Amino acid sequence: MSSGVDETVAYSVQKRRLRRWRIGAIAAVAVSVMIAGRYGQQSGNGSWRNGAGKSTPHLVQLKVHGMIGSDVSRWTKALADADKDQNVKGLLLDIDSPGGAVTGGEELHDAVERFAHDKPVVTTMGGMGASAGYMIALPSKRIFAERSTLTGSIGVLMEAPEFSGILSKIGVNVQELVSGPLKGQPSLTKPISPEGHVMLQGVVSNLYDQFVAMVVTGRHMPEDKVRSLADGRPYTGEQALKVGLIDSIGGQEDARNWLSKASGLSGEPKIVTIGEERKTFTLKRRIFGWFGGQVMSWLGLDADIFLPQTHAAIDGAVSIWKP
Repeated sequence: MSSGVDETVAYSVQKRRLRRWRIGAIAAVAVSVMIAGRYGQQSGNGSWRNGAGKSTPHLVQLKVHGMIGSDVSRWTKALADADKDQNVKGLLLDIDSPGGAVTGGEELHDAVERFAHDKPVVTTMGGMGASAGYMIALPSKRIFAERSTLTGSIGVLMEAPEFSGILSKIGVNVQELVSGPLKGQPSLTKPISPEGHVMLQGVVSNLYDQFVAMVVTGRHMPEDKVRSLADGRPYTGEQALKVGLIDSIGGQEDARNWLSKASGLSGEPKIVTIGEERKTFTLKRRIFGWFGGQVMSWLGLDADIFLPQTHAAIDGAVSIWKP
């Protein structure tokens, strides 16, 4: 009987030790992630990498590739920080984007404009710099594009699917209570009313007017000329140069040479990339991917809740070129 009690006590002791070991392992993972996060804030957000220190006069580069989402705070903060840094002498804006959310484009445009008020900015466009992608280039002192770059596409789009035809065929009716005749438009379950169409077209037209005003200011063009160009069509780089939407045909090297001279830096100044997603996100995924699955299962949690979502969310009206 005593032997059975001893075994039970020994088992309980081992179980407590195992529990403490698990808690220690979880704490170690948490500390590792916290340290990696702090390191990322120091080396990722500003990307002061490859020996390019803050104490050395240098240029910065911001890459805007792909769809522009509604949340561009990562880029706008990086621009604000670089603008405050006295050792940052200019900005190379690297764009390869078909556009995206109007709000995101507007916020990024304004952030570039604030930077350009203090220091020279040059834009280089890759395959695309259209719609909201073109919008953010407008405060630049000079815009370079390749001959084949698709740019322009100045305009705003708002669209919504509508399934009333399908729903009526399968006998589904949606009852809707609204506080006013224009509430709930556009709707998935009924066509836009004539009054709703007028209202929504007014919203799109106002956003379009704001875009036109940015082009007028950024490109120093008369409004009537801008409106004649801003019918939504894309332009190749060669076409855009002829109508004044860009300044030069050229690529990264041409833009860097121009910016070096404009910023007053001799030789080949260092260029530091800012606003990139922290590399520590990859480290965190590797940590959780290696043994975090078991650790998180002990806690009954999903590791994904600790990782940020990196997709570009687009809400509201968009300014985008769609072939």
